[in-house]
Amino acid sequence: MATAKKTARGRKQDRARVAGGQDYEVRYESKKTGRSASAVNKAIKKVGSSRKKVEKCLGR
Repeated sequence: MATAKKTARGRKQDRARVAGGQDYEVRYESKKTGRSASAVNKAIKKVGSSRKKVEKCLGR
Protein backbone atom coordinates (compact mmCIF):
# COMPACT_ATOMS: atom_id res chain seq x y z
CA MET A 1 0.00 0.00 0.00
CA ALA A 2 1.42 3.38 -1.01
CA THR A 3 1.59 6.05 1.67
CA ALA A 4 0.00 9.40 0.96
CA LYS A 5 2.39 12.17 0.02
CA LYS A 6 2.52 14.76 2.78
CA THR A 7 1.97 18.33 1.62
CA ALA A 8 1.41 21.61 3.42
CA ARG A 9 -1.79 22.28 1.49
CA GLY A 10 -4.16 21.42 4.34
CA ARG A 11 -2.18 23.34 6.94
CA LYS A 12 -2.72 26.77 5.42
CA GLN A 13 -6.44 26.13 5.06
CA ASP A 14 -6.56 24.96 8.68
CA ARG A 15 -4.84 28.11 9.97
CA ALA A 16 -7.40 30.27 8.16
CA ARG A 17 -10.19 28.91 10.37
CA VAL A 18 -11.07 29.03 14.07
CA ALA A 19 -12.38 25.72 15.38
CA GLY A 20 -15.07 26.72 17.86
CA GLY A 21 -15.12 23.25 19.38
CA GLN A 22 -11.40 23.35 20.15
CA ASP A 23 -10.95 25.07 23.51
CA TYR A 24 -7.31 26.00 22.88
CA GLU A 25 -8.17 27.75 19.60
CA VAL A 26 -10.94 29.76 21.25
CA ARG A 27 -8.57 30.67 24.13
CA TYR A 28 -5.87 31.74 21.66
CA GLU A 29 -8.26 33.95 19.71
CA SER A 30 -9.66 35.34 22.96
CA LYS A 31 -6.20 36.30 24.21
CA LYS A 32 -5.20 37.69 20.81
CA THR A 33 -8.25 39.97 20.53
CA GLY A 34 -8.63 40.79 24.23
CA ARG A 35 -12.22 39.52 24.26
CA SER A 36 -13.85 36.75 26.29
CA ALA A 37 -14.08 33.17 25.07
CA SER A 38 -17.88 33.45 24.92
CA ALA A 39 -17.54 36.55 22.70
CA VAL A 40 -15.30 34.55 20.37
CA ASN A 41 -17.82 31.70 20.25
CA LYS A 42 -20.66 34.14 19.51
CA ALA A 43 -18.60 35.69 16.70
CA ILE A 44 -17.93 32.22 15.23
CA LYS A 45 -21.67 31.46 15.28
CA LYS A 46 -22.48 34.85 13.74
CA VAL A 47 -19.92 35.09 10.89
CA GLY A 48 -18.63 31.52 10.50
CA SER A 49 -15.25 29.99 11.22
CA SER A 50 -13.08 32.17 8.96
CA ARG A 51 -10.34 33.67 11.15
CA LYS A 52 -10.38 36.98 9.25
CA LYS A 53 -14.14 37.38 9.63
CA VAL A 54 -14.06 36.43 13.33
CA GLU A 55 -11.29 38.94 14.07
CA LYS A 56 -13.10 41.65 12.08
CA CYS A 57 -16.32 40.95 14.00
CA LEU A 58 -14.42 41.17 17.32
CA GLY A 59 -13.03 44.54 16.27
CA ARG A 60 -9.41 43.67 15.64
